[in-house]
Amino acid sequence: MSQPAPEPQAIAIALDPISLVLHASGPVFVVFWSLVLAAVVVWIVTVLKLLQLRRLRTAEERFEAEAALATDAGSLFVAAQRNAASPGGRVVLELAKRAGNHKLLDSIAKRALVTEQQRAGSFMSMLASIASAAPFVGLFGTVYGIMDAFLRIGQQKSASLPVVAPAIGEALIATAVGLVAAIPAVIAYNALNKRIDDLLGPLEASADGWVALTASAPPVAPPSMHPPIDPAMPPAPQYFPAY
Repeated sequence: MSQPAPEPQAIAIALDPISLVLHASGPVFVVFWSLVLAAVVVWIVTVLKLLQLRRLRTAEERFEAEAALATDAGSLFVAAQRNAASPGGRVVLELAKRAGNHKLLDSIAKRALVTEQQRAGSFMSMLASIASAAPFVGLFGTVYGIMDAFLRIGQQKSASLPVVAPAIGEALIATAVGLVAAIPAVIAYNALNKRIDDLLGPLEASADGWVALTASAPPVAPPSMHPPIDPAMPPAPQYFPAY
């Protein structure tokens, strides 16, 4: 009589996080490393945004101190040129191009403020996306790991711990890494958004005063590429007849 085929044995996997990740099934493996990359991106973006906002804050405080002493549009424009890297300085430089029309200056100031909001809010959408999507990506890895555990139970015809523990362990690790990526992203987004509001709030309040001060000044024309014409000079000779 032929001997019955031996039942497949579960592969022995050490039940520690590193071994579970290294021996994880394909989808869980991809989910895990995607979330690790997202967590690294969160910290990189947070550090870069902190440095950017600190630089903008320092430049804006320096410009605000000089602009507070300006008594006319000319001195305001000079302060803006000296602090062209500040958000307020860039707004005033945009106003200097179209001085004289209060309604037009108001719309230019609003457009310049929108540009500064976009500059200060760069990469914030990335933090918001990671904060909202990372838990669900980790949940996908969890669902797949639990499904894999049930498939192993069916294949091994056993619900013993060595059969289901690896799949359940890697599923829970995927959930944990999703939270590791999402929680710092939420905290960083709220903290950076508060700093952006603190930076641009006073700027919006000061823009009305800059518009009023700039409205009384003549527009700053760009330098001409041709020398001025002296009316006392005779006209240049014409070598071709005029038609």
